[in-house]
Amino acid sequence: MRTATLLAATLVATVGHAWGDERPDDLPPLALNDTAVSVIGISSGGYMATQLAVAWPSRFSGLGVLAAGPWSCAEGSLGQALGQCMDTRDGPPDLDALARRRRDYQARDLVGSDAAFADLRAFVWHGNDDDVVDPTLGEALATQLSDWLADPDEQLLHQHASATGHGWPIRTQDRDIPPEQLGDCQRGGGTHLLACDTDLAGTALSWLHGDLTAPTEKTANAGELLAFDQAEFGARGLADTGYLYVPDSCQDGGCDLTLALHGCAMGAEQIGEAFVRHTGLNAWAAANDRVVLYPQAETSLANPQGCWDWWGFAESTWQLHPLHDTRQGTQVSALIAMLERLMEAPASP
Repeated sequence: MRTATLLAATLVATVGHAWGDERPDDLPPLALNDTAVSVIGISSGGYMATQLAVAWPSRFSGLGVLAAGPWSCAEGSLGQALGQCMDTRDGPPDLDALARRRRDYQARDLVGSDAAFADLRAFVWHGNDDDVVDPTLGEALATQLSDWLADPDEQLLHQHASATGHGWPIRTQDRDIPPEQLGDCQRGGGTHLLACDTDLAGTALSWLHGDLTAPTEKTANAGELLAFDQAEFGARGLADTGYLYVPDSCQDGGCDLTLALHGCAMGAEQIGEAFVRHTGLNAWAAANDRVVLYPQAETSLANPQGCWDWWGFAESTWQLHPLHDTRQGTQVSALIAMLERLMEAPASP
């Protein structure tokens, strides 16, 4: 059965050591469902999540974005990314220009259609005290999505959080999370996992996928965190190793999938397993037959904070207009390939 194939993957106990010659196994095919896939990301991962949903809306039913601004905000420019898409010292993003950019891409079949995107459910969250990505950028994203969704009153949940900084709020009550793996709720910092006693993972997943079963003590740890080799996906900016959380109930396939994208300085290279273990996503996944895929970005001279590519650094240097935010984007293509692998059925023994 599929169990043997799945459990052959490397179970991760620690991270940050050299693998040497003992690299993790490839990402396994798990015969997952393709009808209830969500993508959720924070900061640069939030920008990438929207890029994925716009490029391939038919692949997703839900989009969750934390602490990020509108789709394609940087338009391929690092200067614009810094001056309009993190703070707004150069003015707010021009949503009309971004809409024209999307229409141009649609005309060239580089992103999905209006009709395909219009059916998505979307969740947008931002801390009001965020000093890394200006909270007005979350407002701009919500406005942008409202123009693209069929019925934003029914499909879009936009939340602000008072006295909350830049990061992913988590519930710490009754959870064994080392204090050094937490950031301050209002000031942010550290791992950017914010000790706010807010179960943001549950709020987001429940909005994107309807009524879900809340985690219990029995289901909270009913799964395994596995490492897999990302090298085969061959995209610039990907780390060597990614992570996959597989509930015990999903070892024989037929489960749903959530793709979770860390933010800058939140990858395993910088903060160990804090993000892949403590967002709260795994507990909700175990209670609701949902696998969680945690791809990993890496640091480099071009990308010293280990961000996902939302301004074009991972594309060829000769490109005047990088296509990082389209179906041809190297990281977009790699992430979609990971999803497709998980949808495949394992080979017969």
